[in-house]
Amino acid sequence: MNILILGGGGREHAIAWAVMQNPKCDRLFVAPGNAGIAQIAECAALNITDGAAVVQFAEENAVDFVIIGPEAPLAAGVADDLRGAGLLVFGPGRDAARLEASKRFTKEVCDAAGAPTAAWARFAAPDPARDYIRAQGAPIVVKADGLAAGKGVVVAMDEAAALTAVDEMFGGAFGAAGAEVVIEEFMEGEEASFFVLCDGETALPLGSAQDHKRAGEGDTGPNTGGMGAYSPAPVMTDAVTEATMAQIVRPTLAEMVRRGTPFQGVLFVGLMIADGRPRLVEYNVRFGDPECQCLMMRLGAQVLDLLLACAGGRLAEARVNWADDHAMCVVMAARGYPGAYVKGDAIGGLDHLRDNSFAVMFHAGTARKDCTVVANGGRVLGATARGTTLAEARDRAYGLVDGVDWPGGFCRRDIGWRALG
Repeated sequence: MNILILGGGGREHAIAWAVMQNPKCDRLFVAPGNAGIAQIAECAALNITDGAAVVQFAEENAVDFVIIGPEAPLAAGVADDLRGAGLLVFGPGRDAARLEASKRFTKEVCDAAGAPTAAWARFAAPDPARDYIRAQGAPIVVKADGLAAGKGVVVAMDEAAALTAVDEMFGGAFGAAGAEVVIEEFMEGEEASFFVLCDGETALPLGSAQDHKRAGEGDTGPNTGGMGAYSPAPVMTDAVTEATMAQIVRPTLAEMVRRGTPFQGVLFVGLMIADGRPRLVEYNVRFGDPECQCLMMRLGAQVLDLLLACAGGRLAEARVNWADDHAMCVVMAARGYPGAYVKGDAIGGLDHLRDNSFAVMFHAGTARKDCTVVANGGRVLGATARGTTLAEARDRAYGLVDGVDWPGGFCRRDIGWRALG
């Protein structure tokens, strides 16, 4: 079959890598792709938030199945446009994608479903938000209501930082995403990322990971889109997993059905776990990045079968076959990220890295200039590896990092520190 993946980051490179291993995949397109993806698939210059353009491309290239990677085309309703044209699609429609596109919407769904989450309030103007912060005190969490590429969240450990976050969000730091602000209770515990495939009726747990959001080692510095991840997350025990499904996931999916907007795709359940009790931090409606790289490395070719079962409403027949292994992804980012950074730096050493089933350098923000791979984003590469132990996966991942010649890049050297102890 001919398959189209929308997106051009590390997540999409990892999905493409896994899909290509399945013999069902005859021809693979990725739009827009990047320098690494271009080595394994046909890249297409396409506006992936333009549903009509995506439909036209799919029809002209006899595409049988479309996998939507990032949140922007989902929020734009591209999945609806594709389904309307009779195409098989992995990813929720616009209304269901509001679980990520609006923090307020998610909180309202959680309240209706009785799903445990942080106490919250929403504000459309700065003065009431400031008054609320002064009344609640710190620590406290300030979130832009809309999509902000994973950066619209400030965990403020003091009142001044929270007030500054409010001023910045209403001041346009995150564009339209900050037109409304949600302020939440600060939750103590250990975070985990839990992924569930949903076909509107059936929910199938896919796996867990733990992300590292802070730019600096020891979980210091500003929040980023993610500096590294490992899978599985030890905190996601069988008991915590079942509690998450029973108290959070299934009630949410039932509420979405009740609203007439059943969810189909992958539900990324961001959790805070304390004393074995999970509470929802947030939902995303696509695979996390860099968590996806770890999951794809561990799942391999079966990913395509699972996504097809999800898109076709056949999840009740599907099973996830896990090996008893571990994976780690170490993100290499441009110096200055998540602030200002330079694009166009040449990256050497990549040609000497040999991808295999145990170690792959996934590209996130790269481009090809002449015959050279150059940095073209904030998070640029994802050194990903698996092993029988997390320590083995770590050593292989950092072995990839050490093979790269890129003075303009940096990475954290402590990915997995919680689990490795």
